[in-house]
Amino acid sequence: MNLAEQDEAFRTEVAQWMRDHLRGKFECLRHRGGAGDEDAFPALRKEWEQELAAGKWTCVGWPQAYGGRGLSVAQQIIFHEEYARAGGPGHIGHLGETLLGPTLIAYGTPSQKARFLPGIVAGTEYWCQGYSEPGAGSDLANVQTRARLDQTTGEWVIDGQKVWTSLAHESQWIFVVARCEPGSQGHKGLIFLLVPLDQPGVEVRPIRQITGSCEFNEVFFDGARTSAENVVGEPGEGWKIAMALLGFERGLSWIGMQMHFEHQLQLVCKAAREAGTDKIPSIRARIADAWMGLKVMHYNTLRTLAGGQDGSLTREGYIIKYYWSNWHRDLGKLALDALGPEGDIFIDDFSRTRLQQVFLFSRSDTIVAGTNEVQLNIIAERALGMPKEMRPQKPTTETRV
Repeated sequence: MNLAEQDEAFRTEVAQWMRDHLRGKFECLRHRGGAGDEDAFPALRKEWEQELAAGKWTCVGWPQAYGGRGLSVAQQIIFHEEYARAGGPGHIGHLGETLLGPTLIAYGTPSQKARFLPGIVAGTEYWCQGYSEPGAGSDLANVQTRARLDQTTGEWVIDGQKVWTSLAHESQWIFVVARCEPGSQGHKGLIFLLVPLDQPGVEVRPIRQITGSCEFNEVFFDGARTSAENVVGEPGEGWKIAMALLGFERGLSWIGMQMHFEHQLQLVCKAAREAGTDKIPSIRARIADAWMGLKVMHYNTLRTLAGGQDGSLTREGYIIKYYWSNWHRDLGKLALDALGPEGDIFIDDFSRTRLQQVFLFSRSDTIVAGTNEVQLNIIAERALGMPKEMRPQKPTTETRV
């Protein structure tokens, strides 16, 4: 059997497993749990992730030594495509599987790997991300959360606040970037800590969004503690670890996201046909533009997969976030227009409310994970090597880059 035949056999295996398992009590999870819908069936989705783990379908790209399947890049793409095509729900364990896990594999100590990786693979321990702060969202280097070493106990003591913390209320652990050197500024003097959430000194407060859901949270630290063994890298290397983790985000983890985007575009087309708005030339043109944009997004993401295993980005990787967030915001506008005048009315029909969720939630896409303004500066500085005085001053909302 040649390589192409092996990949097609693998595609058939994944599709069959999804047909056999995403049914019965899990049937209601199809296409649920995506952005703007993260609060859907959390307990059942955790059970589903343990079902995936039992079939060895979690962390499929991780080396076998750490509980993964060690799949090739081509097979990982096939898995994400078939998972999304079958309607596989969003992963509550996404941040552990696609961000923290690869970071620990690359930079963690043997004891950190032994302690934390098995729970991620098994779908029994869940993680959230402690990066953004009220005064340091896109400006991550401006974090003010403090960490100091208690010389008596050897523990790190954390004080400060994180915000927009996705699924903190469903997680047991949080990885935190904090300032560990008094008087340090910018990228210097930071630490990357693994912190348990279930302890005195940690408070999680939900943030109700415009969609009505509460998948985001504020997390307050008031003397929270974590062991010195839970420092990834060395104190002072927090920026290096934090950037490597974000590098892992811009790759295979976004292939599945784009497949969910494709499903949303299909819902837009269905809504346009049912509402008769598909007869409007401007709607038809925007649907065609959305389809072409999705293909461009997909193929550019494939180009980034030649990057290193340490989280480093290729030049193509720097434009992914800017591109998809603008594309998805435009899809949200198209979704509401495709629904026609009734798009502004709530009707208890999931395909309709899902498109309304897409419109509302996608308003945040050009802010989360780095605003458009910050993304354009990053592209200019790191991908294009432009001097500061030549960088864009007035960012465009154009989706093509």
